[in-house]
Amino acid sequence: MTMSYDYELPAELIAQHPLRNRADARLMVIDRATDEIHHSHIRDLPDWLKPADRLVLNDTRVLPARLVGYRSATRGRWTGLFLSSSPEGIWKVLGKTRGKLAPNETITLQSHDSQDDVRLRLLARLEGGVWAMSPEPAEAALDVLRRVGRVPLPPYIRGGKMEEADRERYQTVFARRDGAVAAPTAGLHFTDTLLARLADRGVARSSVTLHIGVGTFRPMTTPVDEHQMHAEWGELPEQTSSALRETRRAGGRIVAVGTTVVRVLESAAAAHPQDPLEPWSDDTSLFIKPGHSFQCTDLLLTNFHLPKSSLLVLVRTFGGDALLRRAYEEAIADRYRFFSYGDAMLIR
Repeated sequence: MTMSYDYELPAELIAQHPLRNRADARLMVIDRATDEIHHSHIRDLPDWLKPADRLVLNDTRVLPARLVGYRSATRGRWTGLFLSSSPEGIWKVLGKTRGKLAPNETITLQSHDSQDDVRLRLLARLEGGVWAMSPEPAEAALDVLRRVGRVPLPPYIRGGKMEEADRERYQTVFARRDGAVAAPTAGLHFTDTLLARLADRGVARSSVTLHIGVGTFRPMTTPVDEHQMHAEWGELPEQTSSALRETRRAGGRIVAVGTTVVRVLESAAAAHPQDPLEPWSDDTSLFIKPGHSFQCTDLLLTNFHLPKSSLLVLVRTFGGDALLRRAYEEAIADRYRFFSYGDAMLIR
């Protein structure tokens, strides 16, 4: 049941800012073979990995997807989250305002200094509070977002209100492919210096992509067996597929950096059960829950996740339910920092 994945977290343990040096975050190391829990730091990650291990990173780049504006006719305040756009220029946007929106009305977007910018015309109401919209005049979505978009911080960080520094700190140093509306938060801990030290240790790295969608913010509201995952686009490219095969042949371990990487690897495995590391690209709504047999994930580096979230279900499925319950209890007792800007755990 959903409630079995609930826990009480003191509000002051929800990190509101990252540490000045990302690699100074704490690292809880969980050993599944011995049921032991160790306490370390992200900067010491090379000591916990072996030469020939391979990190797998999510190279998605977070869009400045949070929009602020007003209803052009009434000047009523409106806020939105850009989700996607089609080649024809039709946007999908999750919006919030007082009153009821109607097709054909427009939203005036405002820049960071509150100047009026482009208008969005509402075309049709879709499921889940999402609207189909189009910019007037027509303009590429990424150009508009770069001009007027804000960092889409989750609501538990300062109520979603960005600071200018969030443009850099809510982005991984290896982000390459635009498309996410939330950061792959385990990756936020890495610096170029740490990646270089890992390489010196003999730990290689490869990339996959999962463009994280708005569903990542939504808690489960049904029992686990009834929960439906949102679909997200992912890719396990040929180059990474080949590298992971070679890692396995050399006796190395696949280290997934974040639950998003796990979902790509295990989605690829589900699509090609005869060859789990076959290249793959598609939408995935894979929900990893008790009973899942992990095919491509040997170790997992991940942050501490929200109560009643699908990500917490994934982590406890991978790490072992009793052990991970104890780990969360210990993290709270030891005042670890939680969620996107918080500390991490390595499950091995």
